[in-house]
Amino acid sequence: MIRVLLADDHSIVRDGLRRLVDGAGDMVVVAEAADGREAIRKMDEFLPDVAVVDISMPGLDGLEVVARIRAAHPKTAILVLTMHEEEQYVVRTISAGASGYITKRAAADQMIKGIRKVHEGGRYLSDDAAEALARRMGKGPADRTSLDALSTREIQVLRSLALGKSNREIAGSYAISVKTVDTYRFRLLKKLGLRNNAELTRFAIQNRIIEP
Repeated sequence: MIRVLLADDHSIVRDGLRRLVDGAGDMVVVAEAADGREAIRKMDEFLPDVAVVDISMPGLDGLEVVARIRAAHPKTAILVLTMHEEEQYVVRTISAGASGYITKRAAADQMIKGIRKVHEGGRYLSDDAAEALARRMGKGPADRTSLDALSTREIQVLRSLALGKSNREIAGSYAISVKTVDTYRFRLLKKLGLRNNAELTRFAIQNRIIEP
């Protein structure tokens, strides 16, 4: 049996995923997590074969969870399941160490296929995620957006600031200093041509980094 961890902050989503996974016949949900930090704890406790992780979670965001799981549990396959279809997320998540990426509007059978595929050591992208990646690969320098100029850590800090987190909270989440958070904030304002946190929040909403 493939042992699966589900990490998503919506209980109704986890309930649906559990029924889907447990009903597949060759896999079982061994643990669930409602936020990033709980996902890391449950990983250490249950050592699942596959971790299904949402990107937009409280505490630690999904990109950070993926990176930490990959570092601490290299044998665990990571499948991202998310509402985000933007190419930025697909590229950054795979770069962080995920083996697959499925959007929440993909058919249920793609989820099961994805778990099996990454468990076997392969890669899996849902149809819309593969489309987004193809668009990204086809872009030239002239097609790049302001998001392309940001590092993954800058996007994480941007998302945290847009969610109203303090610099101290952000520093604690990513094990960096408050001064470093200040530096990231300054870089974000400069790169994006913005003036304050309110404009950073508006930018994050417009670019679907956070939901309004």
